[in-house]
Amino acid sequence: MHRLRSAPASLVIALLLLSACGASVVAEKDLEKGVSDQLTESVGQAPDDIDCPGDLDAEVGKTMRCTLTAGPDELGLTITVTKVDGSEIEYDVEVDES
Repeated sequence: MHRLRSAPASLVIALLLLSACGASVVAEKDLEKGVSDQLTESVGQAPDDIDCPGDLDAEVGKTMRCTLTAGPDELGLTITVTKVDGSEIEYDVEVDES
């Protein structure tokens, strides 16, 4: 049975920003990888998949809903931008209760 152990309620992740059409964003692929890597580090097991609907705008307070898949389990994630500093963005990741 493949099951992701309980993740902490909130994670802080920092990624580099990409500039597109004058707006700063975190590319969907980079966001998904960053969340997956941080969850792997914090719980000791990689999720099967992290799926986000697109790029995340680098603006404090912006949120995005993503999906975490671990074996037969699917959990929601809420990503909230908490800090933008030059070319870095920090955001919290909250995993829904299972």
